[in-house]
Amino acid sequence: MEINAVFEGGGVKGVALAGAVEATERAGGVFKRVAGTSSGSIIAAFLAAGYDGEDMSRIIKQTPFTSFLKRGMLYNTALIGPALRVMIKKGLYSGEALESWVRGILMDKGIVTFSDLPRGKLSVIASDITNGRIIVLPDDLPEYGISPDRFEVAKAVRMSCSIPYFFDPVMLRLNGQAAQGKTFIEQFVYVVDGGVLSNFPLWLFDEKKDGFKSPEHRTPTVGYQLIGKTEPQPHRITGPFTMLQAMVGTMLSAHDERYIETEKFVRTVKIPTLGISTTQFHLSAQESDELYAAGIKAGEEFFRNWRPRKHRI
Repeated sequence: MEINAVFEGGGVKGVALAGAVEATERAGGVFKRVAGTSSGSIIAAFLAAGYDGEDMSRIIKQTPFTSFLKRGMLYNTALIGPALRVMIKKGLYSGEALESWVRGILMDKGIVTFSDLPRGKLSVIASDITNGRIIVLPDDLPEYGISPDRFEVAKAVRMSCSIPYFFDPVMLRLNGQAAQGKTFIEQFVYVVDGGVLSNFPLWLFDEKKDGFKSPEHRTPTVGYQLIGKTEPQPHRITGPFTMLQAMVGTMLSAHDERYIETEKFVRTVKIPTLGISTTQFHLSAQESDELYAAGIKAGEEFFRNWRPRKHRI
C-alpha cells in the first residue's frame, strides 16, 4: 500500500511521529513521497533516506536532545548572556549541532544533497520571513538563484527547524538574476521554522496530484498530526526580551489547534503528545518512550479503520 505522507512539526514531540511511522509500516504502508515541517521534516528526511521506524527509534534513544543546545561560553552568562545572544545572533542557540546531527545520519545512507534522492521524494517546509512567504524545499530554491540539486538536505531540515528566537535563523544569499538590482544587504534572506506559516502542510501533495486526472489512480496522502495541548503557562513580561519569549511560546503552543476540515481530518493520524512541550529538550528516557508508544498506538488505530479509496483527495 503506497502512501504520500505529511508530518506536522512539534519540536521534541516529533518522537511520537517516529512511532506512528513504525505502526504504518506494520500495517503494510510504503512511503512514496514524504514532506514535513520542523521536527516533521527530520522524520520525512530520514524516511526519504531509507530509514524505517525501528531505525528511528534506535537513533532517538541514542541521541540526547540537549546536545542540540549549543552556544559559546560568553552567552551562557546568567541573565544577560542569552539576551545578548538573541540581540546579536537572533537566537538562543545556533542550530549548527542539530544540522550536523542530521547530516551525519543522512551521510550514513549516502545522502548529502537533494540530487542524492529520487526527484520529488522529499519536500521540506520553511518560512522566508524576509519576504513573508512559505518555501517548499527544494522546489522553490531556483527563485533564489540556488540550484536544488546542489542544496544540502541537512541544511533544509535545519531551516525548517529554526524555531524563532530559539535557534538562529538561516540566511540564504540570492544568486544570479535573483540578486540583480539589489544592494548587498538586500541579497540576504532570513529563513526560520516552517511552522510559522504552515505547520501541517497537508495541502502539498493534493496540489500535485501525481500527474493523474482520475482520483482512483492518485496515491492517497496521509497526515501525521501531533495533538493535545500542554497546560498553559503564564508569561511574566518585564521588557522587550521577555515579550518576545511570550510571543514565540504562544505561537508554538497555539499554532494549528483549530484543525476542523473534515475531509482532511479523516485522513490524519492524530497522535497525543502527553503534555510534552515543543522545546522540552530535557526529555527523560521514560517520556521519550511514552511519546513513541503514543505514536505507535495512534498509527495502529488509524490504519485499522482506514480505507485508502474512500479517503483519496
